[in-house]
Amino acid sequence: MSVNVKICGVTNLRDARVAVAAGADFLGFVFYKKSPRYIPPSRARRLISRLPRTVRKVGVFVNEDKERVKAVAASCGLDMVQFHGTETPAYVNSFKGCGVIKAVRVRDRRSLEGLDRYRADFFLLDTFRRCRFGGTGATFAWKVLAPLADKKAKIIVSGGLTPENVGGFLKVFRPYGVDVSSGVEKAPGKKDHKRVKRFIDAVKGFEGR
Repeated sequence: MSVNVKICGVTNLRDARVAVAAGADFLGFVFYKKSPRYIPPSRARRLISRLPRTVRKVGVFVNEDKERVKAVAASCGLDMVQFHGTETPAYVNSFKGCGVIKAVRVRDRRSLEGLDRYRADFFLLDTFRRCRFGGTGATFAWKVLAPLADKKAKIIVSGGLTPENVGGFLKVFRPYGVDVSSGVEKAPGKKDHKRVKRFIDAVKGFEGR
């Protein structure tokens, strides 16, 4: 199974195009205003309109009003929505018409219980940090993923991945995809293009081993 790459926290067209050219499969746009990677929907709409259809565009929301999520998804032309807060199964399961990613903030194996309550296309596993919803730059104990071996096709892993450690992670667990934000940045919301390319090369190169 090939491993997909999601470059998250994209805020400008140049970074987006570099990621696409390097082989990114997904681009993430953060619509959570408290995030340093926040992008206004109007800017995201213009940016997304200039990107190829081959890359999937994901909108990241945190405990957002349902109607606003639907409005932003429609106006920006999102392929998927990602819920990165404490959204309930009822909330997540109410979304129709576009792909859904539910983020789970991982402390230990108990954090991974109850995934089946969500009718999500993918689960994104991120590192738990109190009052932080993504972009922590910290890894979690990858060994807790072992019980999810039969769910690999629905798992995207995030949390502290970098060009330097993603190969080591893939030796432990090979999910559907990996997600990176701070690990390829020079500042919040500003991608380091060399690191973006190195990260994607590390993932795609690993597939040939």
